[in-house]
Amino acid sequence: MKLERSEKLFEASKKLMPGGVNSPVRAFSSVGMNPPFMKKGQGAFLFDEDGNQYIDYVASWGPLILGHCHPEVVKNLKEVVETGTSFGAPTELESKVAQLVIDSIPSIEMIRMVNSGTEATMTALRLARGYTGRSKIVKFSGNYHGHSDALLIKAGSGALTHGVPSSPGVTEETAKNTITAQFNSIKNIEAIFQEAGEEIAAVIIEPIAGNMGVVPMTNQFAQRLRELTNQYGSLLIFDEVMTGFRVAFEGAQSLYNIQPDLTCFGKIIGGGLPVGAFGGRKEIMEYLSPLGPVYQAGTLSGNPLAMMAGYTTLKILKENPEIYKALEEKAIKLEAGLKEKVKAIGVGASFNRVGSMLCMFFTDVEVTDFETASTSDTEKYGVFFREMLAQGIYLAPSQFEATFISAAHTDEMIQQTIDAAGHALKKVKELD
Repeated sequence: MKLERSEKLFEASKKLMPGGVNSPVRAFSSVGMNPPFMKKGQGAFLFDEDGNQYIDYVASWGPLILGHCHPEVVKNLKEVVETGTSFGAPTELESKVAQLVIDSIPSIEMIRMVNSGTEATMTALRLARGYTGRSKIVKFSGNYHGHSDALLIKAGSGALTHGVPSSPGVTEETAKNTITAQFNSIKNIEAIFQEAGEEIAAVIIEPIAGNMGVVPMTNQFAQRLRELTNQYGSLLIFDEVMTGFRVAFEGAQSLYNIQPDLTCFGKIIGGGLPVGAFGGRKEIMEYLSPLGPVYQAGTLSGNPLAMMAGYTTLKILKENPEIYKALEEKAIKLEAGLKEKVKAIGVGASFNRVGSMLCMFFTDVEVTDFETASTSDTEKYGVFFREMLAQGIYLAPSQFEATFISAAHTDEMIQQTIDAAGHALKKVKELD
């Protein structure tokens, strides 16, 4: 595999952008190589600037559940782009997408479109604070909710209520109102509410964490979280930026049979275009401007391109529920094949999968939280990643991200991936 043009493009980009990229993981530093520069996507494939072809399991970090350039999405985008790209004014398309989401997710009575998952979670927390009149929020180690200040906080070593900034530029004043809890620990979250429950505006959580690999909440933890937030009058916010309309059409909340007070969505409701949204109970959402005192605005919110791509994608998914059955079958086949290779070659690894989201961790322990995810051998993952890429399999360039399967993947592609993994795992085994 040659990456000569990509190498030149990367060297040039490093003079123009910090690290040569516009999002850190794209730099490929955690897998010990420079990134291929992508030129085209089609179905389940990516094509780079050097003419290499890859089976894509990143899917733009999840939202391309139908694959790249789905013909109906492309057709409708071409039609709408000729009418205008942005108006900064209401359109019927916004209402059509909103109605589709509201009809599909029982916990959502009203919704507000924004431009990214980061904006969705940031504004949902502002709304929660405004609605409850409280200042503190709870987040969980290993959960990622975008890069707004209040959410770039790591756990403090002292009192439960003292967070520590995890990035320069985040003030201690901001950090002190963010409590970082242990994912899947009932004992820890009970202690937090016992100490600070009356001050907690909201708890925000990825029901299936996708940024420390794939780590689902346990059912017991999810139920206890709902009980505690109800008991103390705090809002429960599900960050379904990654899981919404992917693990199930009704989202991860349908798998847990829990209705959060607010839900955040990301790019999938824009068919992979830049978009986000948050929604929930009417009484909470009406606290937003222009009806209520909590302010939020955005010129590009609900723009025609994102709304058309999102409406087309969601409509296809809703009218073709067999897509989810097929995704599940392909994911089961991939997971089983990888497990077989791991066992045959004798590499230590564990697996988590929910629907079409999968992660293979290079650790012998079961991964249930940030601490156990952190036992993964990232050097081994780097070797595995590079060997897979060389065989035309494009995985996430980080151990702590998800593998996504799309409707465009075929059984033949899944088998090709399993076969490639056999060769890659032999290289990993050499590190033992």
